[in-house]
Amino acid sequence: MPLSQIRYVSFDCYGTLTNFRVGDVTRGQLAGRVPAERMPAFLEDFTAYRFDEVLGAWKPYPEVLHRALERTCRRWSIAFDPADAQAIVEAIPSWGPHADVPAPLARVAEKLPLVILSNAADSQIQANVDLLGAPFHAVLTAEQAQAYKPRFQAFEYMFDTLGCGPEHFLHVSSSLRYDLMSAHDLRIGLRVFVERGHGPGNPAYGYRAIPDLGGLPGIVGL
Repeated sequence: MPLSQIRYVSFDCYGTLTNFRVGDVTRGQLAGRVPAERMPAFLEDFTAYRFDEVLGAWKPYPEVLHRALERTCRRWSIAFDPADAQAIVEAIPSWGPHADVPAPLARVAEKLPLVILSNAADSQIQANVDLLGAPFHAVLTAEQAQAYKPRFQAFEYMFDTLGCGPEHFLHVSSSLRYDLMSAHDLRIGLRVFVERGHGPGNPAYGYRAIPDLGGLPGIVGL
């Protein structure tokens, strides 16, 4: 896809741009119930249940976190406290960007409009966006789309809202299964995988891989 056809650079927010510190908060909340040496496995399960929770009909993001943590605790046969899930919900708006994000993001914004497509609630996303240090043309959420990524409905909401087709987007994410598999299937014009360790990659999905956001300006010709 020629770069000349790209009208927008769209981004996943949490994990890709914002340092998604759900593991840190969970570790602190459950330190007395999950031994330190077993916490990595617990967090892996919590990650998997969060993904499973977004695959069906839309529900509020706090409910996604609550149900995922409750299911993880049940699997581990430990007590679930709703206050632990609420602590994560309340912490999210305070999280800032990865250190590599603000400078290249601002450079790219000088050439193409930036868009966020996030599995977020409207009430939380703007605080995180304000910390990214770059102007965004649009900030779109699962709450607005009434669907979470990786469902096509979330991406189609972005296409419809901005009035152009998938071929007019360059989509950037650190997650293959939340974003880039769907982006491939929908034939989004260009796709970029930021290798932050948020799951394995697979080059068969036709993306450009970069170790951090510092590689993005070069991809858009800066």
